[in-house]
Amino acid sequence: MDVSADRTPFKRHSSLSTLVAHFFGILAVVLMLIWLLHYREGIEYGSDNPLKILNVHPFLMYCGFLFLVGQAMMTYKTAYASHQVQKMVHGGLHLIGLVLGIVGISAAFRFHDKLNLKDMVSLHSWIGLTTFILLGLQWLLGAFTFLAPRSSSGARARMMPWHVLGGRALFYMGIVAALTGLMQRATMLGQSTNAESRLINFTGLAILLFGVSVDFSVALGRYG
Repeated sequence: MDVSADRTPFKRHSSLSTLVAHFFGILAVVLMLIWLLHYREGIEYGSDNPLKILNVHPFLMYCGFLFLVGQAMMTYKTAYASHQVQKMVHGGLHLIGLVLGIVGISAAFRFHDKLNLKDMVSLHSWIGLTTFILLGLQWLLGAFTFLAPRSSSGARARMMPWHVLGGRALFYMGIVAALTGLMQRATMLGQSTNAESRLINFTGLAILLFGVSVDFSVALGRYG
């Protein structure tokens, strides 16, 4: 039996999922920028306007953190290089996303401080911070297991299924955090205009489809 022929459909579907993921991922970035720049006064961490500071949070948590995590997960499909280089790119994108995520989270706390609001009271904040911390721990464990020169091949083989499964689960948790964050922000705004409310909904839908497509790409790529 020709095993390579059996895997061809998986390779084709995985590549298609990767293209679809990039489309929806970039679409969500564009829609979010239109929303924050056109409807919500702009993005500025050092502004005296608390709303501009708050806008840093969704921008960096999706465009800086979640989008880069998705790209890192698809690295083994998109980076045409040696396996070692792919691992470095995979870990590097995650690290950049985590750094930008720290800035995004600090923007939310800074906004709360400006208005004397309580921190960590919403479901969005609970899911979001938990996901971020767990992804940080996942990155550290992955770096010690897969990038450290002295780690054994046996340990890598045993850890790989859990690393992949954990990464996929945490990525979906990140998608949930993003969607609950959009719902929370829309509630705060009262969805002031029909056009803005539709834009927020389309942004959330694009983020959801980005997440599903990334997961399909990763899942099908394992069989290709």
